[in-house]
Amino acid sequence: MAPTIYTSPLTPPPLPHRSVFTHLFASTTSSPNDVGGYPSATPAFIDAASGTTLTRGQLKHLALSFAHGLRSHPATRSHAKRGDTVMVYSPNALVWPVVVFGSVAAGLRCTLANHAYNARELAFQYTDSGAGLVFTSEAGVATVRATFKDLGLSASDAEKRIIVLPAGLDWAGGPAVPRRADSANLLTVADFLGRGALKEEEKFDGPQLSGETVYLCYSSGTTGKPKGVETTHRNITSVMDMVSAGIGMDPRGDIMLGFLPLYHIYGAVNVLHWPFTLGVPVALMTHFDPENFCAYVQKYKATISLVVPPVLVVLARHPAVDKYNLSSLDILLSGAAPLGAELSHAVIKRLQLKGDRKEPLKILQGYGLTETSPTTHLVPPSHAADRIGSIGVQLPHLEIRLVVDGDGDGLIDAAEGERGELWIRGPSIMKGYLNNPTATKDSITPDGWFKTGDIGTRDADGFYHIVDRRKELIKYKGFQVPPAELEGLLLTHPDIADAAVIGVESAKEATELPRAYVVHAHPTSLRVESDKVAFAENVRSWVRSKVAKHKYLRGGVVVVDIIPKSAAGKILRRELRDRSKGELAGRDPADDIVRSKL
Repeated sequence: MAPTIYTSPLTPPPLPHRSVFTHLFASTTSSPNDVGGYPSATPAFIDAASGTTLTRGQLKHLALSFAHGLRSHPATRSHAKRGDTVMVYSPNALVWPVVVFGSVAAGLRCTLANHAYNARELAFQYTDSGAGLVFTSEAGVATVRATFKDLGLSASDAEKRIIVLPAGLDWAGGPAVPRRADSANLLTVADFLGRGALKEEEKFDGPQLSGETVYLCYSSGTTGKPKGVETTHRNITSVMDMVSAGIGMDPRGDIMLGFLPLYHIYGAVNVLHWPFTLGVPVALMTHFDPENFCAYVQKYKATISLVVPPVLVVLARHPAVDKYNLSSLDILLSGAAPLGAELSHAVIKRLQLKGDRKEPLKILQGYGLTETSPTTHLVPPSHAADRIGSIGVQLPHLEIRLVVDGDGDGLIDAAEGERGELWIRGPSIMKGYLNNPTATKDSITPDGWFKTGDIGTRDADGFYHIVDRRKELIKYKGFQVPPAELEGLLLTHPDIADAAVIGVESAKEATELPRAYVVHAHPTSLRVESDKVAFAENVRSWVRSKVAKHKYLRGGVVVVDIIPKSAAGKILRRELRDRSKGELAGRDPADDIVRSKL
């Protein structure tokens, strides 16, 4: 039987084969003031706190200058050859687009690291990605130095690989900030901006070259430890235009307020890249803060912001919402985690009455994964009111299957309205997992279908809903938490004999929380219930000392006699999820810090 393959109702745009930099900055007219199809004097990125602005023309010049500096400076040129990998390890800042786009102009690959990572976590990504240089904030210098020390690099070699992203904005005409003493001897981005500029970017034209890797974000995929996702120039240029076919923005009036972390594929593409292709400026926040978010919406008259469900929880409750005029907001686009209809209605109801709003606020949901660059589905703005809870329609150029049984010799596709695993094929699907052909083969079929691990349905109008998932990945407030990584860590605890980690849903926090089940190596030492509670608390605190904050065991630690496993030794997570539902009946896991169950 022929497979059931769904296509998009949206008009497919042409998709060129060229580099990300060319796609963003190439002139579309003969005018010297044309940068990517819009006037060079148009604002591109704004530091939300200070108002310091980079125009499109300034950004292009700074990026080409930074690219030239990297390739010509004696301290960095050996690590800045075409195809080399550099790492960005920093909170959001106005210098991000200069560093990322400049690196791309130089023909480099960028691996984007969570700025909350500790030295152990950073060392894994640095080594696995094959990075050389690290661009870090001043606050991250100590961690990077510790990473290099752990990796056995000499102090002199390590210092040459660190480039500081300065806290001050004097390089962009903004306020200066004194350097921290511990980074005073290191090179900064400013040291690379006065050495000339590339006449043009490295080219990646044509089907073969545009298929070269440009970004390496890390994902656990459908299972296992973090893997480097090889995202190509073609993936990124395609997804930018595909998203624009689903949601348009007007450069004459729209402005985005961006706070999503730029190291995450969601922020990297949809905040750093996508608005630029439409001539829409982005007021950039270092991180989400409810008071500042509301203040900046009012200050910049922001019309669109990309959010995650926990941010909507804040907007539904926080008193700052009542202090500012938020009537300019037209669209809140939610992704990275499932969004419930009840939460959407609560935010709409609250914001609808604020200021002099003339049009209803639209809360739209999208869907995607790191492996899909990321966005594959969006709710069109015209359906904001009647499709709450849906992830929307698939983007153009993408094919979708809903597979009921993908493990046997013959595949079975779901009938209309029935559940099936979402399989996606198209130009935004990753090249593969870096240096991991086994994981790549397990996730992408020989004919190009990426198996998402998520279970969905499709209605007669072409709208999709995600209803379950096969994969193990835990999503905490937009962050990916791989259970296998936490389990591996827990097994290094001297008093833990076995461990399993699952995600439990918290309605209060509108997210999943990591929850650990552990077997004590010496169970007879836990004589009374208080011993078990104390041990569980010890484990929770111990994990907090070793991982980034989003990996904390906020869903609780449960002491058990045995971890349920299959005959082949695979953890039976569904049994643990079912068990957790009974343990948490009538309670929210956010209130359940440590529990002991035998």
